[in-house]
Amino acid sequence: MSKTAIVLGATGLVGSELLQLLLNTNSFSKIKLFSRSICGITNIKIEEHLIDLFKLDDYKEEFKGDVVFCCVGTTNAKTPNRSLYKSIDYGIPVSAANLAKENKINSYIVISSLGADINSRTFYTKTKGHMEAAILKFNIEKTYILRPSLLGGKRKEWRLGECLGKLLMVIINPFLFGTLKKYRMIHPKTIASCMIFLAEWGFHKKVILSDEIEDITHFI
Repeated sequence: MSKTAIVLGATGLVGSELLQLLLNTNSFSKIKLFSRSICGITNIKIEEHLIDLFKLDDYKEEFKGDVVFCCVGTTNAKTPNRSLYKSIDYGIPVSAANLAKENKINSYIVISSLGADINSRTFYTKTKGHMEAAILKFNIEKTYILRPSLLGGKRKEWRLGECLGKLLMVIINPFLFGTLKKYRMIHPKTIASCMIFLAEWGFHKKVILSDEIEDITHFI
């Protein structure tokens, strides 16, 4: 039976790849997008809701489907204000999980980050860790948290530090194997493919590291 996907962050690096894959799969007949800006794609499958994501709770009646894909996130460089940063990286994913629970959506897939840890001394990874812990408390049956490493691909905005990091990773990627494999740079399309696989087939773990995301896509 064809399903309805709910996507948050469809205009981002991973979200845009996920949207394209969803449009090309027969498993989903409707794709509900919740975002602050239009995706720029016209397709009969797409149902866009241009909203203030900080007020997601106001859209409970529209927030109904079979699976939620949360690709929302920011960076320290883009959002230096820590309060706003937490509202995005913690507040939005947790609000989405809360609505999924209330609307009896039994599949919730969210992107976190490698190194996420509530005990981290780094604000970024600590915030991700708290987000993960809060989402797991909802006990949504099919909850999957993806922890990718540095993302490959091209962003709309240019970031010097990230570009230099990617150049370095291209050089050292081949030397990262065994326990270091999880630090390899990963392409956004790989993450998006993994998310769809998890929605359709599930997995035996709730928290999935970057190298495991790569491994899962080998089944597709």
